[in-house]
This record gives sequence, C-alpha cells and structure tokens, in this order.
Amino acid sequence: MGFSLSRLFSAFNRDLAIDLGTANTLVFAKGLGIIVQEPSIVAINKDTNHVEAVGNEAKEMLGRTPSNIVAIRPMKDGVIADFEITEKMLSHFIKTAQKRSGLFNFFQTDVVIGVPAEITQVERRAVRDSAKKAGAANVYLLDEAMAAAVGAGLPVTEPTGNMIVDIGGGSTDVAVISLSGVVYSRTLKMAGNAMDEDIVQYIKRKYRLLIGERTAENIKTKIGSACPLDEPMEMEIKGRSLETGIPKTLVINDSEIRKALEDTVNTIIETIKIALERTPPELAADLVDKGIILTGGGSLLKNFDKRLREETNLPVSLAEEPLLSVVMGVGQMLSSPGLLERVCRKE
Repeated sequence: MGFSLSRLFSAFNRDLAIDLGTANTLVFAKGLGIIVQEPSIVAINKDTNHVEAVGNEAKEMLGRTPSNIVAIRPMKDGVIADFEITEKMLSHFIKTAQKRSGLFNFFQTDVVIGVPAEITQVERRAVRDSAKKAGAANVYLLDEAMAAAVGAGLPVTEPTGNMIVDIGGGSTDVAVISLSGVVYSRTLKMAGNAMDEDIVQYIKRKYRLLIGERTAENIKTKIGSACPLDEPMEMEIKGRSLETGIPKTLVINDSEIRKALEDTVNTIIETIKIALERTPPELAADLVDKGIILTGGGSLLKNFDKRLREETNLPVSLAEEPLLSVVMGVGQMLSSPGLLERVCRKE
C-alpha cells in the first residue's frame, strides 16, 4: 500500500531550528513554533564539573554563587568560546525541546543552526560537533543575517536589494541580500554585551562603583539610548563602592549612559555605512525606497533607529519581533527545503 518504515519515522521526526546566541538560545520545533527561549548560561560546579543549572535558572545565579559554582557564558562574540560547556548547554536545550515537543530520544532530529556570517571553518566545525554530540542527526548552518531577513519577512528570493542589520548579544551582522544570496556581509564582534560592558566601565570610572552585568543590562534597557530622548530619564542603581567596599546607591540619567554607549553605537553605525558604500549600485538604489531593517535585541536600544536614519538618510524600521527574527527565519527554512538547500549547507 505504499507504506514504508522511513515514512513512519519521518512522521515522528521533529526537526529543530536553533538560534545559538551569545546572550540567548532559542529553539524552534517544526509544527510547534518556539519551544525554548533561555539565556545562554551554564552554572558549573568546579569541584565535580557537574552542571548545576542551565538557562534561566543559571542566569539567576550570576554574581550570586558560592566560590565552587561558576556561571559561564560559553558563547563569545557569536561563536563558541568553551566547546565542552557549549556541548552540555546544547544537549540540555535539545533534550528540553524534545521533551516539550513530545519526541523520544531515539528518533533522529535534524538541526538547523544560525551562525554569524564570518565565523571560521574551525568555528563552524565546533558548532557542528557540539550539535552532533548533543544528539543531532544532521546539522545545517545558516548565516544569521539571512535567517533574520527571512524571519523579518523580507523578499529574499526576489532580484531586489534587502539590507538587514542584526544586533545580537555578541555580534552585529550586516548583510545585503538578493536572489536568495548574500551579496555583501560583515560581522562586527560588538553588540549588546559590549554596551553592557561600556556601562559597567563608565560607572566604575566615574563613580568608583562596581556593578554586575545584570544591573548594566537593566540600565541599558531602561534608560540607554542612541540619541537624546524626548523626556529625560533617570534611575537608581546599587553596587559596591570601590573605595569603602560597602554597598552604595546612586542615581544616574540617560545623558551619561548615552555617553557611555557612544563608542559602541558609533562603531556599529560606521559598519553599516561601510556596507552601504560597498553595495552594488543597482541594489543600493533599491535601498533608497526599502531602507534598512533592524533585528536583534541590541536594535531595541532607544532611538537607535532614529540615529541610524539621521546618519544614512534612508528609511529605517524595526522588525516586527526583533528578538525572534533569527530563530523564526531558521524555523521557516525547515518547511522550505528548496530554499534551505540554496542558502545553507549540510555540515
């Protein structure tokens, strides 16, 4: 009757799309949507090398662990910095995804992973090997910029220029896409995490106050901006005085945080300008009308779109769901095997 064992197994397969980010990891299951969205953090017991927590639970431990437990971000600048810890993290997220999607471990799962455009062959191999050891049957790698463009709804298969700027946690990917291909791309290893570090160093330098990365991220989210706000903002922060060693509270405003972020914001904007200069004239003409699409958590910095609009004189708009664009794009590839075949390769 045309029935085959392979068709039975394919009915139970639940291919996964993964946005393996420096700040967060998201997993999309074919037919279900996003089923994992957690920080890319692992808490390890140094005495036993045992994983104490992964994701949200591990993030809660940042800066609050005893000396024998360390909270680690195994991804740096968009690529694997700690192979062993990344493998454990991926394994945890894949097993979590399988459990939430009703899969059994003995069914083979194909995985498509979004990666920065300019990672090396060694780094690509590290991503592939981590996913394989974590339980993936076949691994496909897809440029994050292409994935973000698909996830943002850009017409990537048409013969017109589309510019996407994906500002993640560890890296900023800038790409011009046409006819399902990347015409120009550049990866800048500077994004949201660099902004957090800018704030930590500024507060340390100006106020002699030591704050943690969670506090810095909170400051960036609440009062950080790329150009002046309509209404000035301020917030109260707490940290440890470097002079007295005791906890201290102070009030900061949006103007000084904007100053702290200036170098990183300028560098990202210069990278975008270089991409515009190197875009072929015919595609550059398309961008006059279509403009630039921003995705990624870093693009949510207040008034970044306004600042970029002023600097380039082009239309600039945020993707509908900037934090989800990459994983949604990779996820859409699972249902478009023809496009998947054209834009990424099996590793």
